[in-house]
Amino acid sequence: MRFEDEPLVDGENYPVLPGHVSPGRLERVLRAGEFVVTAEIAPPDSADPDAVYERAAMFDGYVDAMNATDGSGAHCHMSSVGMCSLLTRRGYAMVMQVSCRDRNRIAIQGDVLGASAMGVSNILCLTGDGVQAGDHPEAKPVFDLDCMSTLEMLTGMREQSQFLSGRKISSPPRVFLGAAANPFGPPLDYRPLRLMKKIKAGAQFIQTQYCFDLDLFKEYMSVVRDHGGHEKAFILAGVGPLASAKSALWIRNNVAGVHIPDAIIDRLKGAKNQKEEGVKICVEMMQQLQQIEGVAGVHIMAYKQEHRVAEIVKQSGVLGGRELWQPKPLVEQAI
Repeated sequence: MRFEDEPLVDGENYPVLPGHVSPGRLERVLRAGEFVVTAEIAPPDSADPDAVYERAAMFDGYVDAMNATDGSGAHCHMSSVGMCSLLTRRGYAMVMQVSCRDRNRIAIQGDVLGASAMGVSNILCLTGDGVQAGDHPEAKPVFDLDCMSTLEMLTGMREQSQFLSGRKISSPPRVFLGAAANPFGPPLDYRPLRLMKKIKAGAQFIQTQYCFDLDLFKEYMSVVRDHGGHEKAFILAGVGPLASAKSALWIRNNVAGVHIPDAIIDRLKGAKNQKEEGVKICVEMMQQLQQIEGVAGVHIMAYKQEHRVAEIVKQSGVLGGRELWQPKPLVEQAI
């Protein structure tokens, strides 16, 4: 049974067509040519399922799919597979993140089979941050595989119905595979080439790091288009609201790969209400990103501002009046 294989709203259905690798709504809507909105849902430090449901409800009617993060920043929270289990049962379209930092090839393959059986149709493959960045620096990292070898392995599971060992899989996972990209990490001229390597390895959708420097991102996308990357994978540009100039400076100085231009920080400094200005900047960026050839959607990362996502999407108008599916429980919760 596929929990999310349902119409988005009454009378509006994006069907599974020949060539689709999954039954999931994210792939269906992307292949229909719609501008897509995804968002990250922060995992709780709790075993209470209501904490997950409350966080998901903030996005109802405003996003096409939600990413359940997997130990982001090497910090421990509820697992991605656990959150996906809870939310697919409520009909949400989930993107399960898989970090190679914590699992070897045996565990990753088993998790993906289990996730697909639960109705998860989207997997985002990540190498993962080093354990020294998180709250358990004494943990032993795994890194049996990296992002690209994981993509190749999962593509083989799906297309060849076999594990990496060569052993057959009776019913392969029907999953839409994704990867992350950072257009702003030096050397800049290598970033589009690395993206193309991930696409060649099997990535069908890409979610990027925050795109605060639109001029640099436009240059990146120009090279990506020259390589045909926009025709081989769906690229979702990362956005998010900045809370203040102080927090923007901290992010720029401490979060690897995030580039925030001085003009953005100066604009926040000069605002009467910096938090509202951060929302306004995010809205404007989404509108501008929608106009860039090859950008198939946006991925919203609203750290500690998840409650603003609905407002941001509505103000941006990027959905163009398209009504999104509302969750309807498809399986009774057994607690």
